[in-house]
Amino acid sequence: MVLSTHARAAVLTGLAVLATSVLGGCSLTGSSEDEGASAAERVVLVTHDSFSLPDELVADFEKRTGLDLEVRPSGDAGTLTNKLVLTKDDPIGDVAFGVDNTFASRALGEGVFASYAPDLPPGAADHELPGDADDLLTPVDTGAVCLNVDDAWYAERDLAPPRTLEDLTEPAYHDQLVLPGAATSSPGMAFLLTTIARYGEDWPDYWRELMANGARLTSGWSEAYQAEFTQGGGEGERPLVLSYDSSPAFTVSGGASTTSALLDTCFEQVEYAGVLAGADNPDGAEQVIDFLLSDEVQAALPESMYVFPVSAQVELPAAWARHAPRPERTWQVDPAEIDENRATWLREWNDLVAR
Repeated sequence: MVLSTHARAAVLTGLAVLATSVLGGCSLTGSSEDEGASAAERVVLVTHDSFSLPDELVADFEKRTGLDLEVRPSGDAGTLTNKLVLTKDDPIGDVAFGVDNTFASRALGEGVFASYAPDLPPGAADHELPGDADDLLTPVDTGAVCLNVDDAWYAERDLAPPRTLEDLTEPAYHDQLVLPGAATSSPGMAFLLTTIARYGEDWPDYWRELMANGARLTSGWSEAYQAEFTQGGGEGERPLVLSYDSSPAFTVSGGASTTSALLDTCFEQVEYAGVLAGADNPDGAEQVIDFLLSDEVQAALPESMYVFPVSAQVELPAAWARHAPRPERTWQVDPAEIDENRATWLREWNDLVAR
């Protein structure tokens, strides 16, 4: 299925409604508390607000295992991680999904997760977290945060679009970039890490030039892409946005995508699942992780959550294979270095963008 920009916005709105509907701790297939499910039967998945899987897959999982899957959305990856750390002595669920590689080391250092080593599908081992010798986190999906360009906007004006991070500081692209902030957004944090990987200790100088060239910050990805980006389905005026390598698959018109990802600007994100230490239902938690690694769920991830599966044995949607090429190389920052410096980097970044 190929979604237009407008359709994608509608789907994302639907996801927000779904997240709201389960905030009270409801099962995806009904209220588990109303049905009187016992603690042994119920398994609680703590996740981010964008978690979504086809109802039929969840129903099949519940029927096959006898478990009642209760989903508790808990903000974005950063907020989710913070909640898991703060409640580690009295965990708010049995299993967590959505902690990514920009926040994972903090959760591991705080003892949030218990060990579990599931059978991984082909290709998944390539995305395991470096330094996780105790098998505390299991890779489930991946995607690269990349700058996206409205190619149609530039073509209509007979202008050359930017190609590199350095181009974004050039006067030709003044007032054209919008991106979510690093302090309030997981992709925003990923872009900050991209600049740290690229420029090392000189990253603040790059950000000064970027902001001086009119870059606009938003609180999150949805505002940047849907409201400010020229291809976002609204009345956006900025033809450059921080998004994902998968995004061009959702801006297809006449058999071609009107946008592209700048594949030299990408930072890979991997989302993990893990059994929470002290879980009431650790066996159920392990079954949820196995479910997330199943061929059926892995194949559903692109159109359910706009991410790439970690399994190499499932087929991507045709639009993704055609219009969402993956970067051959991504910028990287060691998870331990992120954990050690995150607070300092964010303070310095906040000082820079607040001026």
